[in-house]
Amino acid sequence: MLSVGLATLGASAILIRLAGVDSGLDFRVLVFWRLTFTVALLLPVGLGRDARADYARVTGRDVALVGAAGVLLGIHFLGWFASLAHTSVASATVLVTMSPLFIAILGTLFFRERPGVRAWLAILMGVAGAVLIGLADARGGVFPRALLGNSLALGAAFAISLYLLVGRSVRQRLGFAAYFFPLNVVVLGLVTLVALASGVSLAVGWPTLGLCLVMALGPGLLGHGAFAYSVKYIPAATLGLLSLLEPLVSAVLAVFLFKEFPLPLAIVGMVVVLVSIAAILWPGPARARG
Repeated sequence: MLSVGLATLGASAILIRLAGVDSGLDFRVLVFWRLTFTVALLLPVGLGRDARADYARVTGRDVALVGAAGVLLGIHFLGWFASLAHTSVASATVLVTMSPLFIAILGTLFFRERPGVRAWLAILMGVAGAVLIGLADARGGVFPRALLGNSLALGAAFAISLYLLVGRSVRQRLGFAAYFFPLNVVVLGLVTLVALASGVSLAVGWPTLGLCLVMALGPGLLGHGAFAYSVKYIPAATLGLLSLLEPLVSAVLAVFLFKEFPLPLAIVGMVVVLVSIAAILWPGPARARG
């Protein structure tokens, strides 16, 4: 399931770019229609017998956690889609997969985990790699607002880190359908409010709607659905490590489809980020036990 999910997530940035987010189409419109299709496709599952049985035993804490997870995932989507309007596919996808580094830091602050020397070195490497990517994009001139795009991608990575931690907690009690359907309803509600408050028109043509439907079927259901299902059984940090496949797939596709060749300094930064994330999560004594 995760293999299929990761493959579809790798195409996410490509689909967003093909929809025209870098040529004037407002990113909030794309997020809205993707989530609209996702919720519509999930409706039979979300109202099915298994889901209704779970709804009957939902507590106030469960509702709060699902709501919080939905808000965090919505912030992730908005930041992620917006980043691709200002920076390269390769830079955005590498930076958005820095969630394992954020998870390690959050574990230190809130879960009393004490990272070992290797973990802290990996965190410093990740930050250094992100700086290199930012410098390369800023000097390259291809994306004049690359710094904004890279910052949005980092913000999206932080939001998805919190989302995975919250989602793992609530998935211990709720089944997949009773979690994933309300989660996407919350995300759609947040995105709709943001779009209406910004005054953007949600009317788009059929080619764009078709791409949004593909986003909903692929990255939306198969991609995030696989993660939402697996987070009950696999630690959030491990899922973050597996997401390293996403920037590799996206970067290769971007070279062939958009002729986006990363600058040498950016390639160095990407390698540093990927190595740092792998180092912090590779099996071994990455954290000192206390």
